[in-house]
Amino acid sequence: VTVGNRTGVNTGEVVAGDPAAGQRLVTGDIVNTAARLEQAAPTNEVLLGEATYRLVRHAVEVEPVDPIDAKGKTERVPAYRLVSIHAAETLERHHRGPIVGRARELETLEAAFATARSESVCRLVTLVAEAGAGKSRLIDELGRRIAPEGRIVRGRCLAYGRGITFWPLAEAFKEAAEIARDAAGIGNEHTPEEARARLLELTGPEGAEAAVRVASAIGLAEGGYPLDEVFWGTRRFLELASARQPLVVVFDDIHWAEDTLLDLIEYIASTSTAARMVLLCASRPTLFESRQGWRELHPDTIELGPLTDEESALLAENLLGTAELPDAARKRVVAAAEGNPLFVEQLLSMLIDDGRLRQESGRWVTVGDISQLAIPGTIQALLAARLDLLPTAERTVLETASVIGLAFEEEPIRELVPEAVRPELDVHLASLIVKQLVRPSPAQAGMHRFQHILVRDAAYQGLLKRERASLHERFANWAERANREHDRETEFEEILGYHLERALGYLADLGPLDEHGLELGRRAAGYLGSAGRRAFARGDMAAAANLLQRAAAVHTKGSREQIELLPELAEAMQEIGEFASAQAHAEEAGAGARALGDEVLEADAILTGSLVRHHVTTDLNSWRADVERETARIIPMLDEETSPVVLAKAWRMVSYVHGTVCRWEETAIASQRAMHFARAGGDRSREARAASSLAQALGLGPTSIADAVTRLEAILANGLANGRAEAMVLLQLGQLHAMAARFDEAREVCERACRLIEERGGGVLGNATSIAGPARVELLAGRADAAEELLRRDYDALTAIDEQYYRPIVAGVWAQALHELGRSDDATAAAATAAELAADDDVEAQALWRSVRAKLLAESGQPGEALALAEQAVALLRATDATVMQADALLDLAHVHVHGGRTEEAAKAALEARMRYRLKGHIVGMRLAEARLQEVDPRMVRAAPAEADAAHFPM
Repeated sequence: VTVGNRTGVNTGEVVAGDPAAGQRLVTGDIVNTAARLEQAAPTNEVLLGEATYRLVRHAVEVEPVDPIDAKGKTERVPAYRLVSIHAAETLERHHRGPIVGRARELETLEAAFATARSESVCRLVTLVAEAGAGKSRLIDELGRRIAPEGRIVRGRCLAYGRGITFWPLAEAFKEAAEIARDAAGIGNEHTPEEARARLLELTGPEGAEAAVRVASAIGLAEGGYPLDEVFWGTRRFLELASARQPLVVVFDDIHWAEDTLLDLIEYIASTSTAARMVLLCASRPTLFESRQGWRELHPDTIELGPLTDEESALLAENLLGTAELPDAARKRVVAAAEGNPLFVEQLLSMLIDDGRLRQESGRWVTVGDISQLAIPGTIQALLAARLDLLPTAERTVLETASVIGLAFEEEPIRELVPEAVRPELDVHLASLIVKQLVRPSPAQAGMHRFQHILVRDAAYQGLLKRERASLHERFANWAERANREHDRETEFEEILGYHLERALGYLADLGPLDEHGLELGRRAAGYLGSAGRRAFARGDMAAAANLLQRAAAVHTKGSREQIELLPELAEAMQEIGEFASAQAHAEEAGAGARALGDEVLEADAILTGSLVRHHVTTDLNSWRADVERETARIIPMLDEETSPVVLAKAWRMVSYVHGTVCRWEETAIASQRAMHFARAGGDRSREARAASSLAQALGLGPTSIADAVTRLEAILANGLANGRAEAMVLLQLGQLHAMAARFDEAREVCERACRLIEERGGGVLGNATSIAGPARVELLAGRADAAEELLRRDYDALTAIDEQYYRPIVAGVWAQALHELGRSDDATAAAATAAELAADDDVEAQALWRSVRAKLLAESGQPGEALALAEQAVALLRATDATVMQADALLDLAHVHVHGGRTEEAAKAALEARMRYRLKGHIVGMRLAEARLQEVDPRMVRAAPAEADAAHFPM
């Protein structure tokens, strides 16, 4: 029996069914033509269609045959009999010539660098263009021109980088580390300790604090720092690095960046001092859609337009290394490229690959009539056509690399490609470099990069889903081993999670998941969840929400692993303002924990739900009652050994409940316990937040100044991971020193706090520091003019951003300062503003504006209304243990009584104020109270304070 076969091959787009639904056929005109070619082929022969022949003619020998009839075709279809196959011709390109058509843009960048270097400033420049317009080429040329005086360090945002906030920093710092030495910088072969040492070499000992924060952000150190600490550390790191050598820090493709990275870039640009640095952000125009206001805030923007026809022709000649480009080829390329440099390069390369442009006797000539050559209408189609012309092995290498990303190392490629390709891998990579599809990295041996992200995308699109799934998984396996060998797993968690997540997604597209697929999901979730928790710990809530949500999505729904992620996911969602999603995740966590029978996990979910509700409820009294009931039930059932972080959350909620109504002693107790349990659980971020709350409670509550100062100094000596929390502790410490009449110490401490806040970007807290420290210090020091200036500045800044939380208090204290300056009309207006802005349950603001307004009314001859307001203020504060606020309100009440002629009542109020000041150790307050007593009843001043207090206010 003789078995024969006939083969027909045709190329084009087909319609494919859904394999998951059992539809495994492909249909369409291309399939129909291929069937007709098969039927017409002689036995044991192959017939090629026209499209297929065009793609492979450089690699085959054929014989034309008579056109065949095909069903549905009005004209007969050309066909070619395959005779033999031979290797494809490759031609070595000349190196790039001079940059073309970008003289003005390059001059602008050089001028920005010169300014940054000579004036020691930081400049932010945005380079905007569509894909292929030459952003990378321009940056490369800038680097060449500023060397050796300056250096470019570069990091790129990943197209799939949602949640991978600081990947561009990791790349940039690896390059920056080379400034310290001429070695290869930080590579995968270095341990985290070696990598951190390189970072420290770059900055010197003065940069140790900055280097450790940078290391934590890019995964080179365990533990984490809050986001403002990462921001400060990054800025300081770059300032110190630029002191050694001026820098151009390039952030590529910021249209794909997380908002947090864009915030960091803007923070560095606005706060850097003595930095010889240009921040160069390369982007597509879509940046201005996602980041509205960027162009207005950062007007140094360079937009790359298309090249002229003359410039496109010159570029083509430079690429070929000759001025003798045939006229037909020049016209065809220039017309089709429409001024896009990447189009020029790739069209020229396709003509060479296709054999239509070749060298003969040292000059380029065209083969055949190319004026009618069909050129793909889009860059994606153009690149796909180029890749179709590659030899199989080269295309295999390119497609394998595309799974890894825009940049790739040779080592994993060698492992992932088929065994038959491995021996000639170096040859294949060299050929791809010659064909300008990839380029070697000058910074690291064995590292390559696609010539453009669109080349990578075209290669990736050529892979079937099953191939993609396999390659993503195999790359993750290789990366796990490599990172484990060098103890670098943490640094690449987001990347490993992404590749496993992609593998899982493609397998799910192909059919129901088996146990292998489920295991992929568990592995992906492990990496994504760990990365999400690290982002959460540093306060990068946008990244945390993204990563934790993806981790939860790839876990089996309802599994313990999934439910354990949900409370933190809910809290991250709440932090970024996604309150509905936050509440839904908290409720899902609670239901899942109950189904698992896990009381601790359920408690975590309930506490998180209470936190979310705090931001959306209109009934705070009901919220407080619910939290008090739940925490009273939850706390006794939790164990410090097994659930310290949940205990920290519980005590944090207790501190919220008491703090909102100024029950400061209970707030202090709850905050102290929250600090303790957070520290026990290794949660430095929660510990810092609790320390800030504790400082406020110690400063405003009944704790004596001596005790409060001792405790706050101990907190500072133990160190806090959060600079803003440290600043809040310092501000309260400053107020306490001022109460004790230690004004020089108070000012020095407040200045330290303000520097910390300013270095970390200021923000809302930076515009409210006056009420937390400096202005109150100056009021206590008798310098109402200095206090008024600080308060007016902060009030105007908060008004500009329509801030609502701090502004009522700032307005109230500002009204106090204005009153002390005798500016009654201004004080009245400020008090009215505070009354308008203050929430009904804001005890401090409500009492403050009433006290100031009462004094103003009393002085203007309206004793009845004045007394009512002053007594309301005192009554509001009697429900609290805010000792200092109570004493201040009582002293203001005495002022109102004096103006109403009620001497005895004034003495009683001043005496009680003195007693409360004395219990606090508030020396300045005691002096003010005694001055009032001297005015109304000198006998009370002559008596020892303790004896007088005991006689009138028995304890």
